[in-house]
Amino acid sequence: MLKVESGFSGGWVPNPSYRQVCDTDTGHAEVVQITFDPQVVRYDDLLDILFTIHDPTTLDRQGNDVGSQYRSAIFYHSSGQEQAARQAIKEVQADWKDPIVTGVVPFERFYKAEDYHQEYFENNPRQPYCSLVIAPKVAKFRKKFQDRQKE
Repeated sequence: MLKVESGFSGGWVPNPSYRQVCDTDTGHAEVVQITFDPQVVRYDDLLDILFTIHDPTTLDRQGNDVGSQYRSAIFYHSSGQEQAARQAIKEVQADWKDPIVTGVVPFERFYKAEDYHQEYFENNPRQPYCSLVIAPKVAKFRKKFQDRQKE
């Protein structure tokens, strides 16, 4: 990855704060923007990772977090990405008991979250959300994608 940033996308309020997004009146979803070199990491690999560590079947929810800001969405940057995302959803549907509700929508704008949201897991490993929710996802990622990790 060249760059990974936490932030917000998909809404109508410019430059929202985390608090505004949590209040659910901005239309934004909490997102991760990944800048990558497709010669090093394929887009299909990123989709595979997403569907490994993320529950795509819960509408406006991730675990105990509820609200439209927690909706499952892929914001695509090209028709090729859109097609790949839709194909990935078809392929992984068999792995899930419930229907996948992940939205596949055109990217319009990304707003970077406040600095304290960047590298949140790395900077807050003992925070209960990190240890109870994120750590198991990281462990699942490390196990499945062992061959793709940096030394």
